[in-house]
Amino acid sequence: METGFLSSAPTAALLIGYLLGSIPFGVILTRSFGAGDLRKIGSGNIGATNVLRTGRKGLAAATLLLDMAKGFAAVLIVDRLFPGDAPLAAAGAFFGHCYPIWLGFRGGKGVATLMGIVLALHWQLGLIYAAIWLGLLATLRISSLAGMAAAIAAPVAAAAFGWFDIVPLLIALALIVLWKHRTNIGRLIDGTEPRVGRKSA
Repeated sequence: METGFLSSAPTAALLIGYLLGSIPFGVILTRSFGAGDLRKIGSGNIGATNVLRTGRKGLAAATLLLDMAKGFAAVLIVDRLFPGDAPLAAAGAFFGHCYPIWLGFRGGKGVATLMGIVLALHWQLGLIYAAIWLGLLATLRISSLAGMAAAIAAPVAAAAFGWFDIVPLLIALALIVLWKHRTNIGRLIDGTEPRVGRKSA
């Protein structure tokens, strides 16, 4: 009986993480407050940057915080229920946000959710992530570049602090962030990537 329970813990950790991560707060908030279907606005992405294109700064801020919170909550909840399986919950939450079953597996790019994850895994790492992400966003005003830089910095900082157990996970998640931003990378190379605050056509 005990063996069966323990063997199901990793699956439960992944499932809890995925279900929390797959909550599409951007879609829910924009619909609830009459801003339309977020998937038909701007880039069609469900994250805070695209919510900002609706002109509703409050909804964008709420989306950002809630997308962070679901990654943070997934890690903490699973860490309490199944100690040692928090990295699985982190992976589940990230994939849930990027590929939510409720939206046909077409989700966000994972930057905010990844911040919540790293903050829950090691708060110092979360502060570094936030400093790079928000610092570059404030100075360059290019959301994609700031998010990718923060995602890449996460495994580097984890290795620098000696948290080698989570480095492979963070490398994998950073690579997915880059993949989700592949069209942004093309625009960055072309010099056509829009800056935060510019309205989408």
